[in-house]
Amino acid sequence: MQQIWARALLSAVLLLALAACSAGQPRIQGTGLAQPLQSAGAVLAPAHGEIIGSGPVRVALILPLSGNSGPVGRAMVNGARLAMDEIARTGGQNIHLVIKDAGTGPETARAATQQALAEGAELILGPLTADAVGLAGAIAKSYDTPLIGFSSTASVATDGVYLLSVLPEAEITRALTHARAQGRNTIAAIIPDTPLGNAQADALRLAAGETGMQIVAIERFDSEARARTAVERLAPAMRSNLVDTLYIPDRATAPSFGILLDAARLPRDRVLIMGSADWEGDRAVLNQPYLAGAVYPAIDPGGLAALAPVYHTRFGSEPHQLTTLAYSAVLLANTPSLSLATPPYGTGLVSPTGFAGRDGPFRLHFDGRGEYGLVMREVAAGSAVTIDAARLGGLPLASSGGAGIDAGIPPAAEFR
Repeated sequence: MQQIWARALLSAVLLLALAACSAGQPRIQGTGLAQPLQSAGAVLAPAHGEIIGSGPVRVALILPLSGNSGPVGRAMVNGARLAMDEIARTGGQNIHLVIKDAGTGPETARAATQQALAEGAELILGPLTADAVGLAGAIAKSYDTPLIGFSSTASVATDGVYLLSVLPEAEITRALTHARAQGRNTIAAIIPDTPLGNAQADALRLAAGETGMQIVAIERFDSEARARTAVERLAPAMRSNLVDTLYIPDRATAPSFGILLDAARLPRDRVLIMGSADWEGDRAVLNQPYLAGAVYPAIDPGGLAALAPVYHTRFGSEPHQLTTLAYSAVLLANTPSLSLATPPYGTGLVSPTGFAGRDGPFRLHFDGRGEYGLVMREVAAGSAVTIDAARLGGLPLASSGGAGIDAGIPPAAEFR
């Protein structure tokens, strides 16, 4: 009798195994999601969250999928989907992504990170905001697992907690390097009296020291009255050419400063007006007549423009500007020399030669700061044109897919 039951049990096990094989990827009870096939010897806990891809290395993508930032987070997840699709078509997936909701506060992002690490994630991509990156990064460091967040607040970066974003010091250094190449020597700035303004002022001081620009004055404002006073104070120095460059980084007030500078009758050809990367795509800035000829650093818009038709066809909407950031992060995570290393994602993340992303070259530093290869753009007749190619550390670099930069991204033309 026992032998009969044993044979019946064995037959049932074999039938279940055959059913699982015929269904493709095995499903783990409780998640309702297909789990990736594991490489020989790899054993991962069931993952909670949507899974994209089937490579052996687990990477968590933690972004806000609810609340006010939900649309941005979902657009970035869509960018990750497109990156994984392209990787599968062109070179094979080394990773699978587990998507987790960072929620509406930093504690939720911290909990999602804790869960991802307990499930065996070798790399964390995200979260989005500085406070969330700070809490999530602390948990990741306790697991000795690298995290690549998308905040632009440099203070949360540290060894092992990297930022893949455009930091104020990187963009102002790029802008001042350009100004110096145009023969400019002195600069004044009108900067909001806010925490971001404090970071921009500090970045300006640092970049001026590195590039040899002399800072004549940094004016702060938090009202229209203080903005008018700042222009009045700087006007004599700009008329006499003691100031040949004016930095006005705030996107929201830049058009108003155009009106104030025009009303002060400052000769437009004497002073180079310089904005920030936040100017990109802002119609009010681009259509302000006095700002024609102003320049600003920016992520190369070609990457987003090339991705937009594919995104629209797949998702029925336009991509957010941060969509390509998530795309590039996934390319980085899938890079064979990183994902297939033992252990994965070691010191190779801070390769000095950098990597190629959807927007062009970028690299990560040992202190966690990220650096994008930014172009310089010029405001012209309601639009903007690129006047200087992407550079890292003041040196021109190839665009996406360029030689000597490590990442598996196809040329942008393949998206057109």
